Amino acid sequence: MTRKERLFHSILFEAVALILFVPLAMYVTQEGAAVMAWVSIMLSLIAMVWNYVYDRLFGAERSARGFLVRIGHGAGFEGGLIFVTIPVLMAVLQESFLTVLILDLGAVLFFFVYAILFNWAYDTLRPRILRIPGAQSI
Repeated sequence: MTRKERLFHSILFEAVALILFVPLAMYVTQEGAAVMAWVSIMLSLIAMVWNYVYDRLFGAERSARGFLVRIGHGAGFEGGLIFVTIPVLMAVLQESFLTVLILDLGAVLFFFVYAILFNWAYDTLRPRILRIPGAQSI
């Protein structure tokens, strides 16, 4: 994947995630839209940077990833991200470590499932949309 396409993929991933996640986070935390949108955007930016680094370290050819590799990739990504997000959420939401840990684990579960489904759909539709010669959908 080119850098341009990697950037497009990351922005599309985060935009769809924000549309789905902000209302859910507002409901769970009882925080207002502005706070949850700000927190979600900040976390999305952190996740985009981590995604770039993580894919550089562990990013084999995307279309060759099987289901188990996708699960392992998603678990490793979310596990690394949680170390950064807990202190950020504690500072912004002014909640205890345990409360934020529970919230963050819920978010990790959401994004774990979302990432697998989004990336599977993206990788499946990519060759059709871009009309890449010789590319195979999974």
